[in-house]
Amino acid sequence: MLTYTGERVIPELMNPMNGLLLEHIARYHFAIEYAQGRVLDLACGVGYGAQLLAKAKNRQLEEVIAVDADAEAIRYAKHRYYHPKVSYVKNDALNPQLPQQLGTFDAIISFETIEHLTDETRFLGNVYDMLKPGGMLILSTPFGYGRGKPCNTEFHVHQLNWNEFHTLFDDYSEKKFYYQKGVLIEPPRSDIHYPIGIAVCRK
Repeated sequence: MLTYTGERVIPELMNPMNGLLLEHIARYHFAIEYAQGRVLDLACGVGYGAQLLAKAKNRQLEEVIAVDADAEAIRYAKHRYYHPKVSYVKNDALNPQLPQQLGTFDAIISFETIEHLTDETRFLGNVYDMLKPGGMLILSTPFGYGRGKPCNTEFHVHQLNWNEFHTLFDDYSEKKFYYQKGVLIEPPRSDIHYPIGIAVCRK
């Protein structure tokens, strides 16, 4: 049985009104609009989000490939969040062979991932290579003090600042940015401080 650590979201072990849980679910609901064809959920955790997408867009989806580096999380996902159009796969977002092993996708979703990784260039390269032309990337991360600077959680390598986040997506033909505070996801307003950024980019 998985243990809730305060970082990994496991809905069955959390109060349904837990703020972290509600934030994560809100992001997947936001992504539903972009889910079609072949979808990759990269760093899927225990799989609740992949199943949510598959249920919401079953007719528009060919399949959802849900990938995580944690073997225990993948085993849990296969048992708890089965869906006939979802395949749970143990793999690493930094694996240089990931594009060859998984192929290409119409949409890639990766929430709260990049802040955990030591090589964001490899991660972003893999994501770009796996997107079909015209494909959509939906990626989120919490804002912080910037690359190489301490952050308030032991689970993160660092947290990008606002400017660093916005320069990650220059290779995309279209990009829009949204911001999250609690379950609220919207374009920016000057009167709100948003702790999380969400990029929606078309290749």
